[in-house]
Amino acid sequence: MTPILLFLVGHWYLSAFCQTFFLHRYASHRMFSMPLFWERFFYALTFLTQGTSYLNPRTYALLHRMHHAHSDTAEDPHSPVFFRSPLSMMWNTLRVYLDIFSGKRKPGPDDDYPRWDAFDRLADGALPRAAFGAGYVAFYAHFATEWWMYLFLPVHFLMGPVHGAIVNWCGHKYGYANFDNRDRSRNTFFADLLTMGELMQNNHHRFGKRVNFAVRWFEFDPTYPLIRALERFGVVRLNS
Repeated sequence: MTPILLFLVGHWYLSAFCQTFFLHRYASHRMFSMPLFWERFFYALTFLTQGTSYLNPRTYALLHRMHHAHSDTAEDPHSPVFFRSPLSMMWNTLRVYLDIFSGKRKPGPDDDYPRWDAFDRLADGALPRAAFGAGYVAFYAHFATEWWMYLFLPVHFLMGPVHGAIVNWCGHKYGYANFDNRDRSRNTFFADLLTMGELMQNNHHRFGKRVNFAVRWFEFDPTYPLIRALERFGVVRLNS
């Protein structure tokens, strides 16, 4: 049981960190800058931690900026206002993501996003995703001691979309609002530690460039002190 639990928790939080730190705060909002070496390091780390559900950073950034520009309107790719379930919401998100990735849809200026085309030609292929999937299954086959442990495998396969579904469904449906953002963004504080700060959506939609998603005295953004530590070591430089 212990190896399975450690693998699940480790995979969950490493992937959540890469999504909020690299894909969201860096690629989408440019809250901080970093040298090319570190950009490539976290680019690769995002690939390794998301595995089968790897999200292309440029496409993620364009999709996310589309969400902010049209929050909780019919043009929002993932608002719970227009969908009956998280599954239907994420199915629409996938459709829009693939349209942006293929170039069928261009929601905004295509510049100032991290790109590593040579890497993505490999990372976005079916073979690496299949290899990650086989690795997850092999790990469980070796360490699982009960049949029900295999029920965690879909979480590993769909780690990126699972995080996205939790953030976009809960963060625009449950919780409290500090600000009137003219949308339905909420701070789902009771579950925020699961997403490394991402569920303070109301705060973030009010201050889109603010690197610390916490605003009130009792709120805590677990990614923010990690970013400040990386700043101290010269890995990143805050832009505001």
